[in-house]
Amino acid sequence: MTKLADAIIVGGGIHGCSTALHMCLAGMKPVLIEKDYAGRHASGVNAGGVRQLARHIPEIPLSIRSMGIWERIAELLDDDCSFESHGQVLVAENDTELEACRARVAELNALGFTHEELIDAAELRRLVPAVADTCPGGIVSRRDGAANPAQTTTAFRRKAAALGATVCEGVAASNVRQRDGLWHVGVGADSYAAPVLVNAAGAWAGRIADALGEPVPVETVAPMLMITSHVPHFIDPVVILRGRKLSFKQFANGTVLIGGGHLATPDQDRNETVLDWRNLAVSARTVFELFPVMRGATIVRAWAGIEAKTKDDLPVFGPSARHKGLYHQFGFSLHGFQLGPGAGAVMAELIVNGGTQTRIGDLGIGRFHASTT
Repeated sequence: MTKLADAIIVGGGIHGCSTALHMCLAGMKPVLIEKDYAGRHASGVNAGGVRQLARHIPEIPLSIRSMGIWERIAELLDDDCSFESHGQVLVAENDTELEACRARVAELNALGFTHEELIDAAELRRLVPAVADTCPGGIVSRRDGAANPAQTTTAFRRKAAALGATVCEGVAASNVRQRDGLWHVGVGADSYAAPVLVNAAGAWAGRIADALGEPVPVETVAPMLMITSHVPHFIDPVVILRGRKLSFKQFANGTVLIGGGHLATPDQDRNETVLDWRNLAVSARTVFELFPVMRGATIVRAWAGIEAKTKDDLPVFGPSARHKGLYHQFGFSLHGFQLGPGAGAVMAELIVNGGTQTRIGDLGIGRFHASTT
């Protein structure tokens, strides 16, 4: 039996769930299809960074748009998502890295962006008192923060369903095709048809794009995270490094989440990852070197989520360059969580209004297909 809908969204991560919610707010009744459950992969198990800091310039407008939604997230979702705004700090470990920070802030200021602020050693130590004495400064984005990723993705899913979205979990989308002006997608024994299809399938979205004749240079990756034992409170902002791979934050209960981009080995077909314990040790060693207070902590647990990384580290976001009614929203390359609320709002604008005031032109799939631009 084929059921009609206003739109079909494939993928129940934060992007798919946010798009479903914003479609509902615009008066649409979408269907959201998720082969596992909402937030099962990257959206539910990432570090939870709500970060404008150190983003690629083409995605900054989308990040700024999203930040405005994060700051009223409880009003939107009836759930605060454990969002806290203590800022994010990029630490320079030497003078060469500090000069790179200075150049970065100057470049952003010349483009009209003011959210990143160069800080000296004194301000760095005021914000992050426990940092090693050798660090000469860095950059701060004061509105940034962190949230609980699983709680957030679930809240978007729950609110979308409450506003009229149909959510299909535990069954994969199949036989995606366009016929007579409608997109048809199989969901188990049923199928849905709609004039709009949003490909928000995360690590699996590249397969959908390829099957529809729009291949993207995308790989499946699995960024690793670990959590430590409790240590006395020593930091409020989220910290990332200019040079070495590291991001970390301390929770209210004293545990510390450590990430930074070291990768596990993913198996898409089995929904599994194999951790790289040697690289996890590198992350732990970096923290211990930078923050002496951490040297007595132990690692309690480690994990990895599966997601998609594009060749240029920028998301594929916007309308298809080939098919009417098809939109892509994937490839957020280890930094898509903060973008989720804003990306959903912008995607709904593109579909409902035919355009958006948020600058996303450099994120389109056409950049991989010169003949279609």
